[in-house]
Order: sequence, then structure tokens, then C-alpha cells
Amino acid sequence: MEFLSLGLATALLPQNLMACLFGVFVGTAIGVIPGLGPLAAISLLMPLTFALDPTTGIVMLAGVYYGAEYGGSTAAILLNLPGTPASAITCVEGYPLAKRGKAGVALFITTIASFIGGSIGIIMLMALTPLIVKIGLAFGPAEYFALIALCFIAVSTIGGSDPYKGLVMMAIGGLMGTVGIDIYNGAERYTFGSHYLIDGIGLVPVAMGLFGLSEIIASITGGSKRVRHKVSIASMLPSREEWKTSVWPTLRGSLSGCVFGALPATGPSIASIVAYATEKKISRRPERFGNGAIEGVAAPEAANNAAVQAAFIPTLTLGIPGTPTMAVIIGALMVHGVVPGPMMIGSNPELYYGLVASFWIGNLLLLILNIPLIGIWVSLLNVPYRYLYPAIVVLICVGSYSVHNSTADVIATLVMGLAGYLLRRQGYSAAPLLIGFVLSPMLEENFRRAMILGRGELSYLVSSPLAATALAVSVLMLGWMLFGAVLRRRLAGRTELAPAGDD
Repeated sequence: MEFLSLGLATALLPQNLMACLFGVFVGTAIGVIPGLGPLAAISLLMPLTFALDPTTGIVMLAGVYYGAEYGGSTAAILLNLPGTPASAITCVEGYPLAKRGKAGVALFITTIASFIGGSIGIIMLMALTPLIVKIGLAFGPAEYFALIALCFIAVSTIGGSDPYKGLVMMAIGGLMGTVGIDIYNGAERYTFGSHYLIDGIGLVPVAMGLFGLSEIIASITGGSKRVRHKVSIASMLPSREEWKTSVWPTLRGSLSGCVFGALPATGPSIASIVAYATEKKISRRPERFGNGAIEGVAAPEAANNAAVQAAFIPTLTLGIPGTPTMAVIIGALMVHGVVPGPMMIGSNPELYYGLVASFWIGNLLLLILNIPLIGIWVSLLNVPYRYLYPAIVVLICVGSYSVHNSTADVIATLVMGLAGYLLRRQGYSAAPLLIGFVLSPMLEENFRRAMILGRGELSYLVSSPLAATALAVSVLMLGWMLFGAVLRRRLAGRTELAPAGDD
């Protein structure tokens, strides 16, 4: 309580309050704009912190980070464009909800789930830092490989009921993730002589093309009409059933975010994927997923906001950046003469506890800022398509170009948009492809590290109880999924062959 008082006294200083407000506001705006993301924003704003007190500067940069995760779901729900990589999975359920006229409800649930997830993440950061750090240090390459493999199997049916199609899309995404320079021997893989592919295919072009551009193409060719409706406070409020359906997914998603956010090299994207997959697997009505299930929005949004807060645990206490954004924040700390690590809390208690206290203030500010803005965001749905389509396409191209200032990224976005449209026409979901694309580099890296440590022995992958259990669950889940698909096809074939009964 003494340190908490110190943190509140630090966070409530006028300059720190203004830095927190500025950070969360800018972060929310950056999150709403597809293609930018917190990494680019923090990189641009970091020089501004050099003239500030270290605590004030880090409070501002942290506000940009978790503010962007709040805002990232807005474009995902309204336009099927993920504002941040972690909000890509929100497109699967959020956009169908918007098309059904429930954009206000989806955004309201997202705001509340984000607030709860962020709050739980802060509590974990305050109370369980030593335990979570110990768990994170116990994870080796075999454990990471086993958990990522489990994620591969668990999410293979996201966006569709056919596991074969899901596995095919996961495999395609996994192959796309291996494009570029081999990190161990420097060999070029699947580059076909292209300089652009040497660094691999960018995540932003893949996500924006598959989800945003393909949706525009499908809407134009299908002649669909935009849902027009008025938004009031009453229409934003979820029904009693929607509240009830969202409570446990929000709590489970927050737990996933706390666990995966605290593990280095995972972060909000994997946390949101795991949270969504968990809800689909345990749902009594999995057929609702892909058509606007409210729990499919609440769980991943709670997870990615909890993960953002938990990502500060290895960053501040071990000096290990869990995400690229955290690496930039570590750089900002070191510029100010603060070395992250086990000694930082003791040597700079006002910075650490002031930052933690600012998380509470920033989380509350985001809740206050976002609920009144729901009506403004939903009003975008009433803009005629002839005005909205060109603006969205320009936004997509600018967002893709701004990441590396490369026209090749814009071309890649257009190619992925066309591919996403053609896959949709054949009944294939883009979500497993994107997830496979994100997870495959980590899967490969940890597998090869495990093989190096195990001197080429596959038995090293099951050398720990956690890794062995995760791999066993993966095998059982895959077998059950394929068996169920075969059984359903056989039953469907018998139904078609059976003679019709007399009336």
C-alpha cells in the first residue's frame, strides 16, 4: 500500500496526467486508422519524450500502446479492417454484428471488455509479477513449440465448420510465414529472386488485404446494401442475454491475455487468437461463430487489452521485450538512463509504481472517452458506399505504404485482397490463413531451437510435462476434429440416399 500511494502520487502529478491523456487519445486515434498501429506511433513520438521526465515520457508512450488496442477494434467491427494486428480476429464476429445492425452493441461490449481485461491485467501486473516472471522463465523452446502447435490445431476451424478447409488455410498461411531469409543460415526461401520478399511478406498487407479489400470487392460484385440505422443510448446497450453471454468470455479472455501477455515473444495477437479459439471450442452452439457471436468479440478484446498490460511484466522486471513495441519502450527507458531488469523496481520505485498507477487512470480515461464516441463511429455505417469505398481503398493503400514506405506493400495488399475474395467465393475463411501466417515463424524458430538444444532428438520436444501434455492434447484434438468431420459427412450421405417417407 505504501508503494501504491507513491505510485498514485506520481501518476496524479499534472504533467503525468496530461501525458496519460495525450497518450491514450493519440493511441485510440491511431488504433482506429487501419495500418498504422502502436509501433509506428511510439517510434514517431519517442523523440518527444527526450525532453521530458522519464516517468512522464514512459507514461505517454504506454498510453499510446494500450490506447491503440482499445481503438483497434473500431475499424475491425465497422469496416472489417483490423486497426491493429491483435484486432484481426475481432473482424470474424464484429463485422457480421455490424451488418446485422448491432454495431453499437458490439462497440459497447468491446469497450467494457477492454476495460475489464485491462483492469485484470493491471491487477496481475501489481500482485503476481514474481509468479508470472517465474513461469515465463520456465518456458523453453520445447514448451513454446508445443503451445504454438496446440494453437495451430485449436484455431483451424475458425470462421468455418469444415476442419479440412481450416487446416488447408492454416497450412497456406504457415508457408507464407516462412518466406524470406532463414534466420539460422541466411538462405533465401521462396523469394523467387524478389528483393521485396527477402524480408518476408508484411503482416499489414496480408491482414488488410484479406479482411478489408476482399470485403470491398465482395460487396461491389454482390451489390450489397449498407445497413442504415439510428444510434441511441438505448440501442447501444446490450440485452440481458448479451450481457450474460459476454461475462464469462470476458473473464476467460482476460486470463488468456494475462498468461500470454506475460510470456516473451507472444503478446496480444496470440492472446486474442487463443481467447477466441477457446470460446468456440467450449461453446454449446459453435455454429453461431462466424455469424456474429457476441462472445467472439468480448473474449479477444479482453485478451488483447489484458495482454498489453501484462506485457510490461517481462519488459520492466526482466528487460525482455515481449513484443516489438515493448522493445521500443525499452529503448526509450535506456535513453533516459533507466535500465529495465530485476533491479529497476528497487532503484526507480516512483517510475515503476507511477507507471502502474497511470495504467488505472488511462484505463478509466479510455472508458470515458470511448463510450460517447460509439455514436460517431457507428454513423460511418450510414455513409453511402459510393463515398465510402474510395476512402477505404485510399486508407488501405496509405496504411500499407506507411509501414515501410514501399509501393510493394501496396501491391501485396491488392494481391491479398483479390486472393481473399477468390477464397471466399470457394467457401474458405481467411482467418485461419492469417493465424497460420502469424504463428508459423514462431513455431519454426522454437522447433529449430529445441532441436539444437536436444541435439536433433525429437524426444526433447516431450522432455517436460507441460510440452508433452500440450502435444498430446494437440494430437487428440486433431484426431477428434477429423473423426467428427468424417462422421458428419457419412451421416449427411446416408440422409441424402435414404428414401423419402410417406406423408
